[in-house]
Amino acid sequence: MTAIKVHFLGAAETVTGSKFYIETPQQNILIDCGMFQGIKKLRSLNWNPLPIDVSQIDIVLLTHGHLDHTGYLPILVKQGFTGDIIGTSPTLAITEIILKDSAKIHEEEAEKANKEGYSIHEEALPFYTIKQAEQTIQRFKNKKEGEWYDLSTDIRYRFNYNGHILGATFIELEINGKVLVFSGDVGRKNDKLLRNPKKPQWADYLFLESTYGNKCHPEENIEEKLIYLIKETIQNGGTLIIPSFAVERLQTLMYILWTLYKRNKIPNIPIYVDSPMGNSVISVFERFAEWHKISLPELRNIFEHINIVTSYRETWEVIDNPAPKIVIAGSGMVTGGRVLTYLKQLIDNPNTSVLLVGYQAEGTRGRQLQEGAHEIKIFGKYIAVKARIFHDESLSAHADQSELLDWTNEIKNIPEQVFLIHGEATALDSLRVKINDVYNWRVKIPRPNEVVSL
Repeated sequence: MTAIKVHFLGAAETVTGSKFYIETPQQNILIDCGMFQGIKKLRSLNWNPLPIDVSQIDIVLLTHGHLDHTGYLPILVKQGFTGDIIGTSPTLAITEIILKDSAKIHEEEAEKANKEGYSIHEEALPFYTIKQAEQTIQRFKNKKEGEWYDLSTDIRYRFNYNGHILGATFIELEINGKVLVFSGDVGRKNDKLLRNPKKPQWADYLFLESTYGNKCHPEENIEEKLIYLIKETIQNGGTLIIPSFAVERLQTLMYILWTLYKRNKIPNIPIYVDSPMGNSVISVFERFAEWHKISLPELRNIFEHINIVTSYRETWEVIDNPAPKIVIAGSGMVTGGRVLTYLKQLIDNPNTSVLLVGYQAEGTRGRQLQEGAHEIKIFGKYIAVKARIFHDESLSAHADQSELLDWTNEIKNIPEQVFLIHGEATALDSLRVKINDVYNWRVKIPRPNEVVSL
């Protein structure tokens, strides 16, 4: 095999910023192109130029549409990338929504920081603009799941259904007969909306996510937790706020709340979904019905049961409404989005409950709340936390340690090397030890910007 180089430009020794650059004599390929999220030290990495010549990248392949896998694409184009950006149709539809929404937030935050004077810079600039996002979207080309596509005489690739979110895949990249498998984010079995992930059958080199590499998801009953919280919310005349990712988690919550109401487990409490991006993703579920398990009539029943908030004026009407209510708003780790407006106004009220669902990355407000912070900073001001904070991991869209081992158990060969990515230090090391014990495979934890020759 001709030597190829893999550059670990992101998601190395951390969860976010997914970027893997593969140099070969024939083609240079970037797998994913995500933003770093979380603590300031990580977020600041987004502003550093990549340590490669971006103009030499021939193609970008996307595992799925989440921001930490796609959010850097407009910067890549700005830095000189001129090739195609390829993913499944729902992945590209979701990526388009996420990039436009992200650009809008970047523009609004820069404008707000300049207006209110809390930026440390003389002039706060957006990370990228809506116009730059739109220029990036013009490079999108969709490919079918499950089919091989040639990049050159010796290189081909295939997208494989992987659960997690709508359109998500793992990528097989075959170079001179050797198969590199990039897991992306591995979904879970028995998901309420999605089918079970496919499993790789062969991997000479495996690039495996490790978000929950040190944990098994608790056997929590999200339905019982929601029934309890909703009854308490009605009794206290308060608000239940659920920060949620706009993709998948939001739709899952809508589905669960609808089924609880349908089964007379909860009363007809008003449910508000305040996530412009989430509203757009709903239409992606309607367009790509073959990618999920919910029938179109059921989808429409769910949407009719929910109040969709479409404007900032309506956000304030919901906040000012004293009646008990449920508010689901982005973002899932409380890093931005409409949920900040609700929390700023309501988190100092003891009749407010906040339910965090899924993974809360280091340095995010979600992690701070999960760990019992007595105050959080929103829009430059500290707000006392008097609301009750709850956390549930049963809705996580990520495979846990046992599910990751199950996902790899049909690989017929012994991989030459397993690279553990997308994890914090303890998760990476725990999964390394476990894979060693179970399979006796060679496992490496790459460092940020490390270059490995295969």
